[in-house]
Amino acid sequence: MIDIDPSSILVRYNVKLESQRSPDDVAREIFPEDELIRSIVEAVFEGDEDEVLVAIQEAVDQGKDAIDLIDDALIVGMGIVSQLYDEGLLFLPDVMIASQAMTDGIEYCKKVSGRSHEYKGKVVSFVVEGDVHDIGKKILTVFLRSNGYEVVDLGSDVPIDEVVSAVVENKPIMLTGTALMTTTMYSFREVKNRLLDNGVNIPFICGGGAVTQDFVERYDLGLYCDDAAVVPKIADEVLRDATIEDLRAKFHRN
Repeated sequence: MIDIDPSSILVRYNVKLESQRSPDDVAREIFPEDELIRSIVEAVFEGDEDEVLVAIQEAVDQGKDAIDLIDDALIVGMGIVSQLYDEGLLFLPDVMIASQAMTDGIEYCKKVSGRSHEYKGKVVSFVVEGDVHDIGKKILTVFLRSNGYEVVDLGSDVPIDEVVSAVVENKPIMLTGTALMTTTMYSFREVKNRLLDNGVNIPFICGGGAVTQDFVERYDLGLYCDDAAVVPKIADEVLRDATIEDLRAKFHRN
């Protein structure tokens, strides 16, 4: 029989537990030092909508510009949430809750200042006609907005004419479409054809349970993406004038 000292096991076990940092611990290390900004960032991180508004008002009362707080605090806070999500420390519900707090804060900043916020770019997003499953679209919309993009959300079961009209009217940097059912995804091809007929040549991000990379690669403009968190990274590359070929080379699987 082997003698085992249980105290050594407990010590090692406790050390291991103590070495595992919580998301809150990680976030606190990267929160801004400015106390007024930090309060807003922390409220967004916690998903506390009421506290976000209180912290914004306090910052404005102390001389901060409300519109500047969108980029300097609200989007910074959401950026930390996105970073920890990418690292596996936070989960989708955390992202959704924080996003709502950020969105409320943005609207409040615009109301207080009486001015509009300048976004990095505009994206039109929709779920294909005949498909009402919109959870994927909602998630990618959250990630786009949290990374400083304005999203024209057309909703679900959107007719092709409405998609094309929205793109022509809003002149976005790219279009995103979602299809959960195989029977509906073929409208992507018609959307693409109609865009080209109207002289529109922007990346068309396609995803959803029914969609495959092989399917999307068959037509011009198409870019496949199955991870909502990657969509803002694609948008960033579009702003750097990346072509469809560049985007496929970087984001498609070989």
